[in-house]
Amino acid sequence: MRIGAARERRANEWRVAIVPETVGRIAALGVEVVLEHDAGRAAGYLDAAYRDAGAIVVDDAAELGVDVLLVVGPPPEEVLDGVRAGGAVVGLLGLATDDAVLARLAKRQLTGIALELLPRTSRAQAMDVLSSQASLAGYKAVLVGANLLRRILPLQMTAAGTLTPARVLVFGAGVAGLQAIATARRLGARVEAFDVRRAAKEEVESLGARFLEVPLYAAEGTGGYAAAQSEEYLARQRALLAERVAEADLVITTAQIPFRQAPRLVTREMLESMRPGSVVVDLAAETGGNVEGSRPGEVVDHDGVLVVGATNLASELALHASQTFARNLANLLELLVRESALVFDDELVAACVVVDEGEIRWSRPA
Repeated sequence: MRIGAARERRANEWRVAIVPETVGRIAALGVEVVLEHDAGRAAGYLDAAYRDAGAIVVDDAAELGVDVLLVVGPPPEEVLDGVRAGGAVVGLLGLATDDAVLARLAKRQLTGIALELLPRTSRAQAMDVLSSQASLAGYKAVLVGANLLRRILPLQMTAAGTLTPARVLVFGAGVAGLQAIATARRLGARVEAFDVRRAAKEEVESLGARFLEVPLYAAEGTGGYAAAQSEEYLARQRALLAERVAEADLVITTAQIPFRQAPRLVTREMLESMRPGSVVVDLAAETGGNVEGSRPGEVVDHDGVLVVGATNLASELALHASQTFARNLANLLELLVRESALVFDDELVAACVVVDEGEIRWSRPA
């Protein structure tokens, strides 16, 4: 059996699915490890390092001859030429934005394992590529925003007077949001965060940020039970967020819903209330955007407020992004490969199968 990876073909994708560190772990499963020439160069991993680790390096993706192809993103036809009949493709298959890869896999009678469907359980954490890449994206989002700001983030005492710290507001306290909070705090900014999940408050505050919440009060109903004022509560929530956006120097939005359009969090009116020179980084730009007017891959100047439609920020940290991604895949392979054969009976693996030997099993949720 052969397991391998090719050079990623998508624009601005510099990651690779196997790094020299994981070659030995994969080979220990009783397989050969094969890489396309220069597959890891963009991430800082040269062919010589792969050969030293025991991998075979071939000139072209079509020569891989693998039973399992590990990918960072959906592979094109030319890369699938290197997968043997009955083989499998494992990685992020881009189902959130385009499921055309399913037809390509089905046409070739291949099995597709999409890691964006991996259950979010404690057992799956070591294989969770979405989380490992989101953490890096949250870190990079702060650096992108700080680079565009016309001010420094930390408090600074100078002979010319005191420079006050920047105000950073983070929407969403998931993996990306928490890493953005931690990074902004390390850089000395004053950080506030909002999440619809009240359970996130403790995590946000543990990082030294202020958690924004609307006091939940309700009129008393029959028998002393509270009668929730939901519409009033939502109106107060919107007013609070509009107020905090107007005060922020840097806003980072991270809210995404699997296979649905991202929720709109920052409206045009909110942008117009921000000071010129402020920056908004929208990590959900590819799935509809949390920010009105954001465009994927572009920086839009909205009356002096820069709106960054961030895409694939993890790839800009390709060395460490590849390292964590490859480790996640190596952990998954230990469930998928047994005695040099592919086995799909583990519940985590089974949950990710979107194409089974040519039969498409997955469709976009309504």
